Amino acid sequence: MSIDAVLARVATDFQATVQTLTDLVRIPSCSFPGFDPAHVRASAEATAAWLRASGYPEVRLVDHPGCHHPYVIATDHRAGPGAPTLLLYAHHDVQPPLREELWVSPAHAPEVREGRLWGRGAADDKAGVALHCAAAAAWNAVAGRPPINLTVLIEGEEEIGSPHFAAFLQAHRQELQADAVVIADLANVDTGLPSLTTSLRGHVALEIELAALAKPLHSGMWGGAVPDPVVALVRLLATLTDDQGRIAVPSLKAGAVPLTAAEAAGLARIPYDPARFADQAGVLAGASAVPADALATHRALWREPTLSIHALQAGARGKTGNVIMDRAWARLGIRIVPGQTAAQVQEALIAHLKTHAPAWATLTLTPASTGDAWATATDHPLFAVAREALTIGYGTAPVDIGCGASIPFVGEFTDLLGGVPALLVGVEDPICGAHAENESVHLGDLEKAIKSQAALIGLMAR
Repeated sequence: MSIDAVLARVATDFQATVQTLTDLVRIPSCSFPGFDPAHVRASAEATAAWLRASGYPEVRLVDHPGCHHPYVIATDHRAGPGAPTLLLYAHHDVQPPLREELWVSPAHAPEVREGRLWGRGAADDKAGVALHCAAAAAWNAVAGRPPINLTVLIEGEEEIGSPHFAAFLQAHRQELQADAVVIADLANVDTGLPSLTTSLRGHVALEIELAALAKPLHSGMWGGAVPDPVVALVRLLATLTDDQGRIAVPSLKAGAVPLTAAEAAGLARIPYDPARFADQAGVLAGASAVPADALATHRALWREPTLSIHALQAGARGKTGNVIMDRAWARLGIRIVPGQTAAQVQEALIAHLKTHAPAWATLTLTPASTGDAWATATDHPLFAVAREALTIGYGTAPVDIGCGASIPFVGEFTDLLGGVPALLVGVEDPICGAHAENESVHLGDLEKAIKSQAALIGLMAR
C-alpha cells in the first residue's frame, strides 16, 4: 500500500481530526490536587472513544492502585508476530489554567484563530493523542489495518510528575513490550521545522528558608544592630551564580558530559536568529540580552546546567511597611544535563548552602523534587527511518535537538523495555504557550506531524 495514499487520507480527514481534538481540549482534565478528578476520567473516556473510532480493536481504561487518574491502553496487533511493534505514548491530563483573565478565549472553550487551535492542552499534550489516533485511522481507512503492530499508552498524571508511572510500567510490562517507543510530548525547535529530541535535562528543586527573628521589627528602631534574613538570603543565593547568571559552584557542574565536535557542529547548524528568539521568549531587552550565536544558545539550553530562582518571598507585596522581616524564603531549581545525577547535584547544593549560610540564621532546606537527565545515541537504524518520515511529513529535513525540560520517566520507560530506542517528537513550538496562558497548537504543524507518524508506520514495515 502506498504511503502517499495514507498521507492523502490524513489530509482529507484533518478537519474532522481538529474537531475531535477540540472536543477533547474542552474537557478540563487538570490532574493537580484540588481539581475535580472526574474531569480527568472523562478525558480518559473521550480518549478511549477516539482510539476506538480510529480503528484500534482493543481499548480499555486502566486504574492503577493508589492512582486517581486512569491510563488508557489500546492495541492493534493484527500485523502479526512477524511485524515490528511500536509503542506510542502521550498524556491527556493538563496544567491548571493559571490566570484565567489573561486568556483571550477561555482555557477550556477552544477556538481556532490565526491558524492555531487555542485552549489548555491543545499542544501539551492532547495533540499527542491526536497523532496516535489520526495516523492509525488513516492506515485503517486506506489499507484495512496498519502494516505494523501498534500499542498505545495514554497517561493521566504526567503533569503532576507521573508518581505512579514506574509502578504501572512494571505491572504492565509484558503487554507494553515493543521494538521502539514514540513519545509524542516534545517540541519542534521552531514552527515548521521538525525536530528529534535526543537529550533531556533533569532537575533538582529545593526550598530554602532563613529565619533570624521572633517577629518583624521596625527598621528604623532596629536596623543595623540585628540580623536581616532577607539580605542574608539574597547574598546566599548570589553565591550560586556569576554576574552572567551562570552557575559558579564547580560541584553543581560536575559530571556534565561536554559536547563532542560533531554535536557542537550540529547545534551550530540549527537555525537561530537572536531577535526572533528574544521575541518568542518575550525578553524585554530584545536580542541584546540573549546569546548572539546558535551554538552558545543551544548549548546553554540543552547541555549546560542552569539555576533559576522560582520564587522569593519575605512579607507580602503591597502589605509590608518599613520593617526587617523575621524570615525569608525561596524556591530554587537546577536543570541538570546528561552525565549528572539528581542525587549528586542535590547533595552538592545542600552542602554549599549549609556552608555559606550565616551562623546566626536558622537554615531550613526542604527538597521539593528531582529527576535525572537523559540522552540517547542516534546510531540505531530507527533514527534514520524517523528522519525520513519527518522529512516526508514536513517537507523539510529534521534537526536533532535537546530539550531543557525534564521527563524523568523516559529512561525508566526504555530501560524497562530492554533498552529499545525512543523517538521523542511533538508539535509544540516556541510560541505555543504550554504551561502558560493562551496555549495553542499550530494546525499546519499538527497535520505535518500526523503525516510523519503515518509515514513512520509505513517505513517501519520495511
